[in-house]
Amino acid sequence: MEAAYASLIHRRSGEPVPSDERAEIVDVLWAHALSDDGLQHVSARPAPGRIDLLLYFLGRSCAGDPDAVERAHALISRSHRASPWLNRRYLPPEPLAPRETAAAC
Repeated sequence: MEAAYASLIHRRSGEPVPSDERAEIVDVLWAHALSDDGLQHVSARPAPGRIDLLLYFLGRSCAGDPDAVERAHALISRSHRASPWLNRRYLPPEPLAPRETAAAC
């Protein structure tokens, strides 16, 4: 199992994030998760101006497969594009830096 930490930044950074939004965010992520993501568990915790996420994924079967950070970024980006609610409330994730690709299995 692999884990990735991420934060969603609230569009109105000066406002406190309501604690009930964490369940909504977790639901949005699960609604847009694909079987290839390998998502196993998501936890969310509100913090001033953001929601902190901890996402757990199945381990990679090949060294060339996306790691937990890449899968988390793909899932959060997909969810942000597809969910009007998430898009209105939170900024989109910043692009990931490219990584070297390992040999396929």
